[in-house]
Amino acid sequence: MAAQVDELDRKILAELQVDAEQSLDEIARKVGSSKTPVWNRIKRMREAGIIKRTTAICDPEGLGLEACFFVLVRTSEHELGWEKRFLDVVRRRPEVLEAHRLAGDVDYILKVWVKNARAYDAFYQALIAEVKIYNVTALLSMEEIKMTTALPL
Repeated sequence: MAAQVDELDRKILAELQVDAEQSLDEIARKVGSSKTPVWNRIKRMREAGIIKRTTAICDPEGLGLEACFFVLVRTSEHELGWEKRFLDVVRRRPEVLEAHRLAGDVDYILKVWVKNARAYDAFYQALIAEVKIYNVTALLSMEEIKMTTALPL
């Protein structure tokens, strides 16, 4: 896919990552092109799956979510049935914003936003009730230093 993206595409993507609500006229002016070619490039990148979706980024605290936990999950189960159950549970839980399978001592890491420690405990209890987990370590984020959804271009 990277070969399908030229320098103008990258400029357009950079603008969209900053503010996807900009008008086509604004984006075209900023990237040094005209409106129709910019629209065609955006359409092509959507069709190719380079632009997955356009969404709103909400402020967790503004929604009453004051605690971000990074949850490290270790499992002693490595068969397909366990993984399917675990992934189904993780995908259903709205508190889980990100989930990654890792290489190394920890099998998975989850980024979980909740109202407070009590809400995290409710999440944890629900998680272990649905799927057997060998070890869970929860790390409370004390301060968000950087958060972006913009990929390096």
